[in-house]
Formats: sequence, structure tokens, C-alpha cells
Amino acid sequence: MEYYDLSAASFADKIDVGRSSISHLLSGRNKPSLDFVMKIINAFPEVELYWLLNGKGSFPKESSPSRNREKEDNQRKESEVQDLFSTTPPVTEKEFTAPSLSKKIKKVVILYEDGTFDAFEN
Repeated sequence: MEYYDLSAASFADKIDVGRSSISHLLSGRNKPSLDFVMKIINAFPEVELYWLLNGKGSFPKESSPSRNREKEDNQRKESEVQDLFSTTPPVTEKEFTAPSLSKKIKKVVILYEDGTFDAFEN
């Protein structure tokens, strides 16, 4: 959205999804569905799928394979990769407050830096 200077509403209109879908993704409430990702790829063909899903590769797509390899090599050297769907920094131990004891935990999801996750349900 930033690259194209689009607001959330205009981005939603461009990829033909509800504006609330964009709001939920940006707030972290929801994760993008495959249908959502494919709408982005169809509306913006210069967006590379691997970059969109993993934050690795190049954006926008480049036509020269040698330039792509050069950029990918440079990106591998970077110590941190920006996560496309995160908008807030991770919570530190000092910022964490315990949830209410009257509520029961239904599901816990642990997200790892390599993009994998574990989900535990009660």
C-alpha cells in the first residue's frame, strides 16, 4: 500500500475485498487467506508471491535474473527481515500483563522467527 501510495480503503477497492478485511489484517486480528493473497497478485503482477508470503526476495519484481540474484544475496546478508503483516513491535517481558484469571484460555499459538508456528488448543 505504501509503495503505491494507497489508503487502506483504496487498496481494498483495488483488490476487490471488503474494507473491513484490510482493517482486520492491519490490526493483526486476522491473517490473509489464500484468496486474499491471490487477489493481490492478480491486481499487482509486479508483486512477487514469495516476497509477499515470506518477506524474502525482491519487490517489485525485476526483469533481469542476474539483478534478482544480486538482490537476494544482499537480503540474505541482512540480519533482520521485515514481516509484511506485522505493524507493531513484539511485546517484551516488561510490557506483558497477565490476562484475567476469570477467563479460560482456548488456544495458544507460538510463532517462530523462521515463519513456522505451533498451535495448542484447550
